[in-house]
Amino acid sequence: MNYYQSLGYLVLGSRLKRLSELFLSEINKSYRAEGIVFETTWFPVFYLLSENNSLSIQELCEKIEVTHPAASQLVTNLKSKGLVITTTSPEDARKQLVQLSPAGRKLLKKILPVWDAIRATMEEVVGGGAESQALLDTLTHLETAFKSVDIVKSITDKIHSTEKSPANV
Repeated sequence: MNYYQSLGYLVLGSRLKRLSELFLSEINKSYRAEGIVFETTWFPVFYLLSENNSLSIQELCEKIEVTHPAASQLVTNLKSKGLVITTTSPEDARKQLVQLSPAGRKLLKKILPVWDAIRATMEEVVGGGAESQALLDTLTHLETAFKSVDIVKSITDKIHSTEKSPANV
């Protein structure tokens, strides 16, 4: 057991971040190895647009669970690369609709085999089958749990209830 593993939940965030950074770095290298100019940060918006003709910024926010400014920044980045276009909604002039540009659709054709290979590789690495699904289920459980609990309040309550307990008086 290494140092990080020995600290358990005290370093859960650090371990998840390290794992995420490693994974995303390897995926970016895979795109580059295939001669594809694509950043992993673009993936959520790009993938959603690959499955939908167009989406509003608000719909993107809701689906990828980010703030409006974060979604706007992603769209602006993709737009500056010529991969998406935005139009005004015919029903509501305040609403911007986002869709893949012709260049975005061309890039999508190159990326789809990479996404299939990523999925297959990760299933192999994680162990496939039940083990692979258990990992994804655990991540979903953690995400749900973190959204349902005010972590800061819970920690603060525990600190202050410890300070007032008879054992500490």
